[in-house]
Amino acid sequence: MNPDDREIAMKEKDANGRSRLGTLTRFALGIAGMALLIAWSGGSFEHKLGPADISIKAGVMVPAGAETFHVKTQLVAPRIDIVGTCVSESEIHLSSRLSAYVKEVKVSAGDSVKAGQLLIALDDRELLEQLAAARAHLSHARIEFRRTQRLMKTQATTDQALTAARSDFNGAKAQVERIKVMLTFTKIRSPIDGRVTDRRVEVGDLANPGQVLLGVYDPNKMRIEVPVPLRLVRKLKLGDAVDVKLDRPLGAFRGEVTQIVGNVDPLSRTQLVKVHLDGVHGQVLPGTFGRVWVLDDKRPSILAPASAVYRVGQLELVQVVEGNRAVRRLVKTGASYGKDIEILSGLSDGDVILTKPIKG
Repeated sequence: MNPDDREIAMKEKDANGRSRLGTLTRFALGIAGMALLIAWSGGSFEHKLGPADISIKAGVMVPAGAETFHVKTQLVAPRIDIVGTCVSESEIHLSSRLSAYVKEVKVSAGDSVKAGQLLIALDDRELLEQLAAARAHLSHARIEFRRTQRLMKTQATTDQALTAARSDFNGAKAQVERIKVMLTFTKIRSPIDGRVTDRRVEVGDLANPGQVLLGVYDPNKMRIEVPVPLRLVRKLKLGDAVDVKLDRPLGAFRGEVTQIVGNVDPLSRTQLVKVHLDGVHGQVLPGTFGRVWVLDDKRPSILAPASAVYRVGQLELVQVVEGNRAVRRLVKTGASYGKDIEILSGLSDGDVILTKPIKG
């Protein structure tokens, strides 16, 4: 190999070495970057609350006159929330009593209506024709019956003819009345003051006997129906007042137990309890989700003023008085009881806490 060829070969070898080194360097940098990204997404670089943040032994000075609460175990009745559904106590499904086409629909779902208000009109032309024919027949039967009566007075006809004329006249009169009644069925009116729930027909639809056309309910007479576990049913009786919480409108209502259904659901082992809602004033819609609160058997528990508990992030803390200092302590809370809250862990009998935590 001549000197020129050796020089070219050495340059190519040197270039290949630098290329491999650059590739390895880029690969290493990529791995390092990926590790940093994973660590950052996992929160490795975020400040986390440690034990020193949760409980500082030094605490803060308790100011003179600070309001405290002495913790002690007491018997409380846990409140069990039972999910139920609101329905109207007066809901009516209006259906057709004859076969006819829908001529007019005057309301839509959600409309308020008055008792006696016309809601749906069915096509009555065929019945009007039948009424006209029945009246014509009645007029003829009346004339024939009177003529037969006159003939009977002169013994110019028989008892059988009079009986037949009377029967035809009475039948014609009954037919007219029957058609008049059927004509009233073509006008579907609201039986109560209320609100339309569901409109199931449109103009031109054929309404058949028994077919539900729309529903009307009284929004001022509402109840919630809840499946109550058997162990809690014994705690309820007719006339009991219970608390009810609804999602719409959001808020608490008072209710009265009006019915406890006498059979048990074999799958859920519950009994259906119906609770009348007081003071709804048309605000509650059928199907609204709600909860009925039932008190369970009393059990030992620790309650503290809800004002004593405060949060740091997702942590719940209180300030425990130790000497003249207030020390933070981590707690876990449970159900609320008016202005108090249940403390599931973190406090024990004899602890003294501040009802209003001190900042600092």
